[in-house]
Formats: sequence, structure tokens, C-alpha cells
Amino acid sequence: MASSLSSASTSSSSSHSLRRTTTTTTRIRRDLRRTTTTTLCAMNTQNNSKIPIPPFNPNDPFLSKLASVAANSPETFLNKPVDSDTPPYLDLFESPQLMATPAQVERSVSYNEHRPRRPPPDLPSLLLHGRIVYIGMPLVPAVTELIVAELMYLQWMDPKEPIFLYINSTGTTRDDGETVGMESEGFAIYDAMMQLKNEIHTVAVGAAIGQACLLLAAGSKGKRFMMPHAKAMIQQPRVPSSGLMPASDVLIRAKEVITNRDVLVKLLSKHTGNSVDTIANAMKRPFYMDASRAKDFGVIDRILWRGQEKIMSDVAAPEEWDKGAGIKVVDGM
Repeated sequence: MASSLSSASTSSSSSHSLRRTTTTTTRIRRDLRRTTTTTLCAMNTQNNSKIPIPPFNPNDPFLSKLASVAANSPETFLNKPVDSDTPPYLDLFESPQLMATPAQVERSVSYNEHRPRRPPPDLPSLLLHGRIVYIGMPLVPAVTELIVAELMYLQWMDPKEPIFLYINSTGTTRDDGETVGMESEGFAIYDAMMQLKNEIHTVAVGAAIGQACLLLAAGSKGKRFMMPHAKAMIQQPRVPSSGLMPASDVLIRAKEVITNRDVLVKLLSKHTGNSVDTIANAMKRPFYMDASRAKDFGVIDRILWRGQEKIMSDVAAPEEWDKGAGIKVVDGM
């Protein structure tokens, strides 16, 4: 009797446990259905959302295909494969031949429509790309710093290619004769030129005055040029303004100017082939030279006539012109 009661209680407890387990499983399934339904609704809402499409070239087959797929099946882009050996979006095509077709670019006459993303480089940078260093200002510290840096950079880029130094400068003075820079500015550029391994082709385009004339004459032999209407001039260095200086300081400045003059005379004598006395006498007063006179004086080697140099060399001498014209030259006249 006792055994039958114990078995009955055991079976009733087992049935209660089974009912609880079944109820829990039913609740879990119900919650899972709700979660799945919510997730699917969210995915459908996300997939049905339209992807904003930026403007594109309709003649580009690749972009046109992408835009079509994005408009019709946005889930293709929202559910991209995580690991794939295929480049992105290439699986949209039956074959990758469309990728090999170059895109057709539509050009516009309007500059504002296709403006560059960044401004173009400045003019000195463009000239530097062609190994051209342009001195177009008086020799002040800022100009000297830039010129020396460009010369060093060009030698670092290629120590065998020549460097073209275009000169249009009034030296350490302005066009009215006022001193704007120390003579050491010109000497700094000169020393940098002498240290370079490259050939330096100097070209005067406008004016080469004072220290700028020294830089023109310091180019490689046979590579010193001058435009037909350019001017060169050598002169003595000038004492800077000394209105508020004591007399002793003025004397010190004057001695320094005389030292710079002697150095300038020696360097010009070295590069022009003239004697020191010839240079010193010419520099007593401003000595102007046109292209022909500068060539005779030894400052340059050639005049850039653009073909006219051969024409001028073929011209007969004045005596031959007189002889051909039947003009007799009387001695003593």
C-alpha cells in the first residue's frame, strides 16, 4: 500500500515538471517568434529605404549599373559579403568586361563646374620644375634665402643637369640708387653658385646691375647669355643710410664698403678676363653696357638673338661697305 502511494506521488510530480517544461518551451518559442518578426520587419524597412544616389555620368556603364541596382535592390549594398575574393560590386555583373570599358568624361566649358580641388602651384615652383631659378627682385635677405635654397635643391635633385639662372635685378640697390640690401647678399648667392657641381647657365633678361652683374658673369664659361635689349651695369658699393650713427660707426661702415668694393673688383676681373685696374677704373662711375658691349667686356659669351646672331655676323664691315659703294676714305679724316 505504501509503495503504491509513493509511486503515485512520483508520477504526479513528474507530470507537473513536464507541464512546467512544456509551458516554458512554449513561452520561449512565442518570444522567439516575436523577436524574429520584429527583426524581419526592421530588415524590410531598412531594405525598402532608398539609398541617396549622387549625380553621375549616365554614359558610364559601371555607374549606371550600380545606380540601377541601388534603386531596385538596395539590400544588395546593405548586405555585402564580409569575406570575398571578388572586388566590391563586381559580382553585380555577369562578366567583368564592363569594368574594362573606359568611362566617358563629359567636358564643360564652364570653369566653375570643374574647378580644381586645390590651387595651381605658384610660378616660381613651375619654373623650378624646369630647373629655372629666376631673380626678379633686388637682393634682399628673403630673396637670397630663396635663391640659395633653390640652387641647393636642384643640385640635390640632379647634380649633372644644368641650372638656368635668369636675372632681372638691380642688385643690392633699387632702381633709384637707394641701398636695400647688404653686399653680402650677392656674395652669398655667388658662393652657392661656386659650390655647385652643376653647370650654371646665366641669362640677363632686363637688367643686371651691381651684384647682379657679378652673378651674370659668374656663370659657366660659354653659357653666359644676354637678351638683345638687356642692360648690365657695374658700380661701386654704396654706404647705407647713416643719419643717426656716430662718426666712428660711419667710418667703420665706410671701411667695410671699401673692402666689399675690392672683393667685387677681384671677382669681376676673374670672370671677365679684364685686369683689376681696368675693372676699378670702369667702376669709378656707373658703367652701363648693352648686350654687345657686355660681350666685348667679357661679362657674357653670347647674345640671344634667336637666329639674328648669324645674320649680324655675316654683315660686311663698314670699310667693305664703303669700298663697295665707291667711297674713298681719305687718311686723316
